[in-house]
Amino acid sequence: MNGKKTVFHFSLAISLALISIGIFAPKQLETFSNSSLSFIYNNLGWFILGSVFIFFSFCMYIGMSKFGHIRLGDDSDRPEFKTSTWIAMLFSASIGISLVFWGVAEPVSYYIDPPFGKASSEESAKLAMQFVYLHWGVSAWACYGVVGVSLAFFQFRKKLPSSLSSTFHPLVGDKINGRFGKFIDIIVTLSIVIGIATSLGFGTLQVNSGMNYLWGIPVGFLSQVIIIAVVTVLYLGSTVSGLQSGMKYLSNLNMLLAFLLLAFMLVLGPTQSILKIFFQGIGDYAQNFIGMSFRTEPYSDGSWIGSWTLFYFGWWIAWAPLVGSFVARISKGRTIKEFMMGAIFIPVLGSFLWFAVMGGSAIDLIENQGKTAIAAAVSSDVTSALFKFFEYFPMSTFLSILAMVLVLIFFITSADSAIFVLGMISENGNPNPTTTTKIIWGVVIAAVSAVLIMTGGLSGLQSALVATSIPLAILMLVMCYSTYKGLTNELKIMSAKNEQPVTIKNKIISKKA
Repeated sequence: MNGKKTVFHFSLAISLALISIGIFAPKQLETFSNSSLSFIYNNLGWFILGSVFIFFSFCMYIGMSKFGHIRLGDDSDRPEFKTSTWIAMLFSASIGISLVFWGVAEPVSYYIDPPFGKASSEESAKLAMQFVYLHWGVSAWACYGVVGVSLAFFQFRKKLPSSLSSTFHPLVGDKINGRFGKFIDIIVTLSIVIGIATSLGFGTLQVNSGMNYLWGIPVGFLSQVIIIAVVTVLYLGSTVSGLQSGMKYLSNLNMLLAFLLLAFMLVLGPTQSILKIFFQGIGDYAQNFIGMSFRTEPYSDGSWIGSWTLFYFGWWIAWAPLVGSFVARISKGRTIKEFMMGAIFIPVLGSFLWFAVMGGSAIDLIENQGKTAIAAAVSSDVTSALFKFFEYFPMSTFLSILAMVLVLIFFITSADSAIFVLGMISENGNPNPTTTTKIIWGVVIAAVSAVLIMTGGLSGLQSALVATSIPLAILMLVMCYSTYKGLTNELKIMSAKNEQPVTIKNKIISKKA
């Protein structure tokens, strides 16, 4: 298990086996996936919640403590990308496609089915934004931050390979180059494949729903396979062009279109209500952050927490190797403090504003203007909620088309980063993986996404994601300890370097005397 292409061959074989099972035994795969999800929710929900809170605490500690001034690279290194482009790439490569998918559907879902209290009320409206902010707030980005800062430190500061196994070097030493390291990289590779395939699945379902809404194209597996095939060709073309060209420009285009859609809705929608919802939501979220983060509902069946909070926290953990690896790749030269403040808090504010504009406007339409068709759309088919929402605004067709284009470009940028990271891991940490490796993983991702849609639709996508979160959470907790050891040793080395000239000078003075 020590060959140069061991990770690639093992991961590819397991991925192909998953695809084969999905094709030839779809019912069995769906049953296994759902039973795994139920077991995790009923027995390990507390572990997922606790792990995510530890990740956030760890990120804040190393960012604000004595470790914060350590640079992710040599002391002379400076950021490769300017801050605005860096933030755009952070956003585009992680949760952009999901924001478009859930922007209206999730807040409205909580409004009509709150975690507690009376449904479709002022109280449930406040709870809706509060829990949306929990699910898309600092907890999510802390999962990415743990992996990102750890990998960037060991890759750029300690000059180890660009594989997540490198982050365990302080604990196992050179064993990261042996079977232990290969095993870690195989787990990470599979989690990335499932994570990005799930994202493609969500985007495909929404684009198919939008095309049905606008042009009557039928919603079904054949249409979805065609959409996946087209998107696959697009993101393969983009990834071949390289990080500096394709990814950079698509990320900036993404942010431009996202801000355009956001500005349209902010101006056309109930602007004053949106701003009030934005600030009220932040206040409620900050005030209740600890309680919500540990809420397990031990005196009830816990179905709401299982369906939403545990799903989202499991999702962020499952996505952490992908997004964290990409964030590490684009963050060379930044200090740990700068990394944490930028990678955790700035994207969160953008997400909060998005949900206030989209979800807040939708709840306002239902609560204050009686537009209950939006709530009915969410109850029947969440993929159609966004397009039903646009019906109540001028230029609804234009807004629907813009949203679908945004979903497609968001996915292309996400797939770019995923394929790039998969290529790095498959080639033993090669920072510039070959085109052939990236194309193979691009095709595999498309095939896995089609299988997940075929075997379970939306629930199948959710089950696949959360099932991968438990082993990854364990790895990430160990990674926190390993990174702490590495940073502590680095401070000792830096201190010794700073004291060395003084010691030499004192010896010279002593000899002269």
